[in-house]
Amino acid sequence: MVIPPPVRPPRVINFLKPYVLKMHFTNKYVSAQVIHTPTATVSSSASSQEKALRSSLETTRDVAAAAKIGKILAERLLVKDIPAVSVHLKREQKYHGKVKAVIDSLREAGVKLL
Repeated sequence: MVIPPPVRPPRVINFLKPYVLKMHFTNKYVSAQVIHTPTATVSSSASSQEKALRSSLETTRDVAAAAKIGKILAERLLVKDIPAVSVHLKREQKYHGKVKAVIDSLREAGVKLL
């Protein structure tokens, strides 16, 4: 059974940032996804768990892997004609290390950050 996304009034949708970047880091992997907030669906994602990426990465959990994930995610966003995203950081995430690597590689690849 598929649950439809919640219906929001049009007034609220005008003030939402439509695409939000969320990142998740574990001790083994790095993953990032862009969520379309009005429909609550994942627009694009990239992870170091993907088989195609594991061979090109030296390790799947360091800053270099995070930068590679950001670059691949940016390419996937530009293919889908998504030029800008908003960044959502959790309380414990600071703009440092892996978070900085993902965001900077997105910015370098041509995706604008709101």
